[in-house]
Order: sequence, then C-alpha cells, then structure tokens
Amino acid sequence: MAKAHVYITYKNGVLDPQGEAVKDALSSLGFQGVGDVRVGKYIEIEVEKSAPDEIRGEVEKMCQELLANPVIEDFRVEIPNGNNNPQPPKSEA
Repeated sequence: MAKAHVYITYKNGVLDPQGEAVKDALSSLGFQGVGDVRVGKYIEIEVEKSAPDEIRGEVEKMCQELLANPVIEDFRVEIPNGNNNPQPPKSEA
C-alpha cells in the first residue's frame, strides 16, 4: 500500500469565511501582523498502486470526481517517498 497526501484549498478570489474567523480570533488573542488566513482540507489516502505516477493519477481522479469542488477549490497531491516534483494546485475551471 502507498499513501498519498491531498491538500484542498479555496481558489484565489473565493471567500473563505472560516479563514476570516480564524484571522479575527488570532487578532483578538493579541497576535499582530497576521495577513490573509486560508483554511483548507488535508486528506491521507492509501492506495494499492506502487508507481508514483499511477498513484498520482488515481488520486487526482478521486479529487476531480469527489474530494474537491472544481468550481471553488484547487487541490495538490503529494506522494511521500515518491516522485514528488513540486506541482501547482490543480484547478478544473
């Protein structure tokens, strides 16, 4: 079994009310100089594939079909101990 890490965040320009709430709470706790705060999702998935390219392809398909909302969210897939070339977040818009 191999593991993939998936990071899902709102696209730039999409309102993030949870991020704004966190930013306001940090300010009220006395943390100064906090800029934009964005809150997203982190998902670990174990798959039975072994080749990093196969794992990435399978997990990206999962994101496109279920895990991420392509209208308002981007996603990034990382494969620990695999071919982890830095890639920009995926966007389907």
